[in-house]
Parts: sequence; C-alpha cells; structure tokens
Amino acid sequence: MKTVLQFILFLAIAIAAIAVGVIVGNYGLWYFSWLIGTALIVLFATAGGVLFDTQQEQHEII
Repeated sequence: MKTVLQFILFLAIAIAAIAVGVIVGNYGLWYFSWLIGTALIVLFATAGGVLFDTQQEQHEII
C-alpha cells in the first residue's frame, strides 16, 4: 500500500511539473535558473554566516 501511495504522489508531482512547464512556456528555463540561483545565494550566505560565527567563537576562546 505504501508503494502505491508513493507512486500516486510522484505521479501527481510529475503532472504538476508538466503543467507548470506548459504554462510558463519559453520562460521555463529562466524561472528555473532564477530559482536555482536564489537557492544558491541563500545557501552561500548561510554558510558564510555560520563560518563567521565559528571564527568569532574561536577568536573569543583564544
């Protein structure tokens, strides 16, 4: 039963992705790169913040 539910879920996701692709048409690649770029910027900013905090903590210990 679990496998059937997973299959239905993935099928629904695939249908939604195809529908979004049809709706956005030629702009799909632009939207995809925009989303990926935004996610990468957020990840790099978060990693930079974590590294900065770690360096500050190490500097206070010494």
